[in-house]
Amino acid sequence: MNKNRMLRIQGERGSARLKFILVMVVFAVVVYVGYQYIPVAYDAYYFKDVMQNKVDMAATQGFETSWVTDQLVKSRSEYHVPPEAIITPTRNENRMEVRVQFTRPISFPGYTYNYEFDYTAKSTTFLTIK
Repeated sequence: MNKNRMLRIQGERGSARLKFILVMVVFAVVVYVGYQYIPVAYDAYYFKDVMQNKVDMAATQGFETSWVTDQLVKSRSEYHVPPEAIITPTRNENRMEVRVQFTRPISFPGYTYNYEFDYTAKSTTFLTIK
């Protein structure tokens, strides 16, 4: 009886080790995915802010739509926006709008996730020149 109990305790220790290893593997995968994804999402978040600032400035200063495009092209490398990004500025009822679309691939072992960026920034109405 004592021998059976010893075998059961050793089996439980092995089970605890296996659970620990599985938890550590899952944790490592989550950390790695975050390490790959977070910088891309961070760049996209701040590029949206740049887009908003540029359309607000263009609306208040009376700049043309080409100025917005030029400014976004200049800041493209800082936010890792690919050169094939589609930048579409428009003026609509004294408001400036710009839409930017691109896909940025994020590579994982055995899988590539395509981060789709499609955002339209519109100048606020109280900043427009009448």
